[in-house]
Amino acid sequence: DFLCISLVNGFIQLRYNLGDKTVILQTSQPVHTEGNTWHTLRAGRVGNGGYVDLDGDNVTQEAATGMSALDTHTDFFVGGVSSLSLVNSMATENEPTGFSGCIREILINDRELKLTASDAKDGANVGDCDGTACGYSVCKNNGTCQAEDSGFSCSCPELWAGSTCEQSVYCSQNRCGSQALCIPQPHLFSYICVCALGWSGKYCDNKITFLTAKFVGSSYIKYIDPHYRKRDLQHSRISLNFTTDQTEGLVFWMGKGEDEDNDFLALGIANGTLKIVVNLGERISVPLIYSKYSICCERWHSVTIVQNQTCIKVYLDEDLILFEDIDPQRKYTALNYGGICYFGGFEIGKEVNTVTTGLFQQEFIGRIKDVVLFQDSKKIQLMKAEGYNIYNGDDGS
Repeated sequence: DFLCISLVNGFIQLRYNLGDKTVILQTSQPVHTEGNTWHTLRAGRVGNGGYVDLDGDNVTQEAATGMSALDTHTDFFVGGVSSLSLVNSMATENEPTGFSGCIREILINDRELKLTASDAKDGANVGDCDGTACGYSVCKNNGTCQAEDSGFSCSCPELWAGSTCEQSVYCSQNRCGSQALCIPQPHLFSYICVCALGWSGKYCDNKITFLTAKFVGSSYIKYIDPHYRKRDLQHSRISLNFTTDQTEGLVFWMGKGEDEDNDFLALGIANGTLKIVVNLGERISVPLIYSKYSICCERWHSVTIVQNQTCIKVYLDEDLILFEDIDPQRKYTALNYGGICYFGGFEIGKEVNTVTTGLFQQEFIGRIKDVVLFQDSKKIQLMKAEGYNIYNGDDGS
């Protein structure tokens, strides 16, 4: 498999192969090279349909039957490759050559790729297009960069401060405690503190412990499974107890939560009913929904989900409620979830609706306890994970 963006005879060309055939899209207008003009390029694929957009000139190809996931196991190259032998013969129209020009602000699945010597894995013969210490986007939040003999300085707009204008003036002298996040509240001319897991209080200075995690919105716990490498990923299992305060919410997400091609197993509430979604490799599964009675609100439920290759069993309050084979062809049979489990939502700034591409609408509000992975004899200690905005739910208040 491959995906390649190249400049061919003055036109931008997108080529990709998902395992069955090569798709080729090309802009209808050539790239204008005069005047050192910067261009905005957007290109990619949704399933097996592709698109390429150069400065608003859009070309698309509707999805056809065939493979729909890009399976790549190589490094990501920008501007050239370390060896021409790494380039698939179908990825370019002619012999592959290195790019000559400037590239900045690369976003992969909405995440910016940092083009710096410290962030890149390797590189050669790459210079700074700006030619000064300012470079691109050194000053944040529309700050103005001024090159100096010793480096650079930033002139910050109103309401922003710091050496690179990275800090709100409302948080410049905040009292937020250990590992807490300061969230500016411009309409109140103040700020609020979002507490790290294990802390509470207005300034996150009260140490707390709990067995039941209380999620209040904009909350999440990220647990890294220490036994992931030893797991039999063709036979996964997770069980927990939860109670919800709303008719929508993501209860847990086993997987990286980064892009559509990562494996995941997820449980949530949709329209007051239980919703389970499984992806073992191509996101081909249809969400499993149990709508016989409402899950909301305030009542405790126990849920166990068992994955035996492509067969999924779901137990609710010890009753088997769903049993389905999501792919009788057994094309993908392992849940390669990367050893990552999210509970209640994702990191601050990551919207549930965006990360799950609409499978779940919002973060979880309620309580979770007694989480067990696979056939482990011990429950997960949620207190020892990473998280924010989690309260003590042991007392039920």
